[in-house]
Formats: sequence, structure tokens, C-alpha cells
Amino acid sequence: MTTKAQRWGLLVTVGAALILITVDHSVLYTALPTLVRELGATTLQGLWIINAYPLVMAGLLLGAGTLGDRIGHRRMFLSGLLLFGLASLLAAFAPSPALLIGARALLAVGAAAMMPATLALIRITFDDHRERNMAIAIWGSLAVIGSALGPILGGLLLERFWWGSVFLINVPVVIGAFIAGLLLTPHSAPDESRTWDLLSSLQALVALSALVFAIKEVVSAQPSWLLAALTAALAIVAGTLFMRRQARQPNPLLDIAIFRNPAFLAGVLGAAFTLFAMSGVQLITTQRFQLIDGFSPLQAGLLVSAAALGCLPSALLGGAYLHRIGLLPLIGGGLVVATLGVLLTCFGLQLDLLWVVAGLALMGFGLGAVMSVASSAIVGNAPADRAGMASSVEEVSYEFGSLFAVALLGSLMAALYSANVQLPPGAADAARDGIVEALNLAGAAGISGDALFAAAAQAFDRSYLTVMYVIAGVLLLGAAITSILLRRHGPGSVAYTVATH
Repeated sequence: MTTKAQRWGLLVTVGAALILITVDHSVLYTALPTLVRELGATTLQGLWIINAYPLVMAGLLLGAGTLGDRIGHRRMFLSGLLLFGLASLLAAFAPSPALLIGARALLAVGAAAMMPATLALIRITFDDHRERNMAIAIWGSLAVIGSALGPILGGLLLERFWWGSVFLINVPVVIGAFIAGLLLTPHSAPDESRTWDLLSSLQALVALSALVFAIKEVVSAQPSWLLAALTAALAIVAGTLFMRRQARQPNPLLDIAIFRNPAFLAGVLGAAFTLFAMSGVQLITTQRFQLIDGFSPLQAGLLVSAAALGCLPSALLGGAYLHRIGLLPLIGGGLVVATLGVLLTCFGLQLDLLWVVAGLALMGFGLGAVMSVASSAIVGNAPADRAGMASSVEEVSYEFGSLFAVALLGSLMAALYSANVQLPPGAADAARDGIVEALNLAGAAGISGDALFAAAAQAFDRSYLTVMYVIAGVLLLGAAITSILLRRHGPGSVAYTVATH
């Protein structure tokens, strides 16, 4: 039996690790223009520097959660911390884009090892369900805060240090969390009867990687439909093999039966839609205001921090009053409010910066409500002995949302820009390749580049608004789906009966 101080001390420890994981998702959003310039990376390499992290992490999370059930979540948490710290050092001093992409992939391995353990350790340590709901709400809030803190931290560090500092800052936090983890994390009994299925993890990773390649190719400015079709086919084959293998395994990485539980499914979808919107808006908004309005990385990071500030009150209140309010108003209603926030941000762009801030804050308020209870909906509808699997499913949904936001929206922005830009007479055709290339050419041309800058800015703004409307549409779709799933789930209850074979 743990004391209250031990329980909340553990929450602080795993919370620090969670913030590290989520900060590394978004810390490059403001750092990307600087990083691309100083490393000489292409636009495609820049997207992969960001995407390598969520892609590898999503592919490994299911296997990591099940491995934690087998060998113990404490061991997974501490091992993941050490690997994360080492990878941070490698990323900070990477001399080329290719090596930085590799270091980001290694960071993802460490994050995948410890992230399911953070939620599983909370599930094991907090016995009282109301106290556990509050702890999980705080956990979810920290995930959003870390994601929103990334652009601010990246901007702040870039104003004083070189780009590698955005990774080096992880190291002292890793050391502190590791020492606290040795003292506070409980020794959960490993279940060696559970097998760890490496092949299933690789199948999931191949399926996700191929799907991301296919999406990037389809929405690129000059798509190769043959390559898109081949990678899509590979994704379908790998995904089918994965699902068939799970159906045959006595202890699958992913128990498909649990998705028959509507509250569990609504929690998974709510988490995915939330991170899709948060990551997508942060990525394109920080770039838009840096490239077009001349914001510094820190200024752009502070702008999108309005979403984090909006998250905090709804996230904490949602967790505290879930037993009275119920899941439907918080998940379905939260996604509707977030949709209105995205639309207000779009209209604010035509009016005044304060309206943009208000729109981002309103979006954050809606997403905070979803994040506060999505974890409870997922973990509360899984058996205690599958805490690792349930945690992995939730975190895969977060990674899915973030991964597809960057893969789809980043590539869509570039394709729309190339299609929309109307180059002035005499402008180099390279200005059509991307907004960064166009602005570089305009800067080199001096006064004669004013027309090129205006044309590039107009095309980029048009692309930005289109992508924001896509995000609003996705959120509204998510609100409709989750509301249907939760229509019979009233206040006073978090869990349905867990589906079993």
C-alpha cells in the first residue's frame, strides 16, 4: 500500500518523462526553419526530421506496452529514460540531416519504451477510482502542455543557443527523472507467461511507414501515382498480416475485441482527433507567422501557447467532474468547441492578431476537455492485467493523430502552395518548389523581389486557410462519431463492461 505522498510523487516523476516525450513532438515546429537552413536540409528531409519520431514511436508502442506487462513497467520506464537521454545527446550533435533523422528515430525507441509505462504505473499505483481519474486527467493535461510547450521552448533556446540545444535540454531532466524513478516507481510483478511478439511490432511499423509514404506521395506537388499505389498496397498487406496474427495469438499486442466497447473506442478516437488538430495547427501556424509576418521562433511559440493556456482549465475541470458530467459532453462537446476555435482562428487572420489568439485559446479549451477524459475512457475499460496494452493503444492514438497531421497537412501545405503561387515575370521557377525557396530568392533579389515575396505570401496564406478548414472538418467529423458512440453513456459511469473473446 503506497502513501499519498508516494503516489503523487510518482505522478510528478512520470509526468516529467511525459513532458519530455511530448515536447520532442513539437519542439522542432519553431526550430525547423533554422535547422533546415543551418544543416542544409531539403523540404522533404525537414518533414522526415519531424516525422521520424512519431512514426517509429507509433510502430513500437503496442509491442512496448505488452513487453512492459511481461517484464515489468518499472524496468521499461527506467530503460526508456536512459535510451532517451543517449539519443538526445546524439541528436544535439548530429552533423547532417540523415544522422539527425536517425537520432530522432532512436529517441522514438526510448519514448516508446517509457510512455506506456507512465500510464500503466498510474493505473497500478492509484487504487481509488476518483483519485485515479484526477491523476489521469493531470497526465492528459501534461501531454497537451508538453506539446504546446515545445514551440515556446524551441524558440527560447534558439534565441540564445545553437539548434542542438533543443535536444540537449532533455539530458538534465532525464537524469532527475531517473533518480526519482529508482526511488518512487513500484516493483510490479512481471508476468513471464506473456510472450513478446517482435514480428507483430515490425508488421505494425511497416504498415505505418508505408501508409505515411503513400500519404506524402499523394499530396505532394508532383505525385508518383505508381509509388503511391505500391506503398499503399504494402501498408494494406502489412496491416492485414498484423491483424490476422493478432487473432491467432493467445496474448496479442492488440486485443481487437476491446474495440467493441464504445466508450473505449470513443476515447481512442477522441485522443487521435485531439492530437491531429493540436499538432497540425501548431505546425502550420508557427511556420506561417515566422515566414510571412517575420515572427521570431520565440514569438511564434508564444502565439501557439494560447492553445495550451486554453487547455488547462477544461482539462483539470473535466477530470474532476467526469463522474458528474459523463464522457459525451466532454469528448463530443469538446471537439465541437475546438472546431469553432479553429474557424475563429481563420477569421481572426483577416481581422487582428488578438482574434487569432482567442481562436487558438478556444480550440485549446475544447481539446483540453477531450484530453482530460480520453485516458479514463480507455484505461477504465481495460482489465488491470492488460494495463500496458491499454496504455499503448491510447498512446498509439496520440501518435497516430500527430503523425498524420505532420504527414498529411505538412505535405498538403506544400502541394497547395506550389499549385496556387502565381510567379511574377522573370521569377526563377525554383520559387514554386516551396515558400522557403521563394523567400530566399526574394531576399537575394532585394527590392526587385518584393513582387515575388507578395506572390509567395499570398499563395502560402491561401494554403494555410485551406488546411485550417480541413482541420476544422476533421474535428467536426470526430465530434459526430464520438457522440454516436457515447449516446448511451450517461454521467456517473466511466466504464462499460469490457468486451472479451
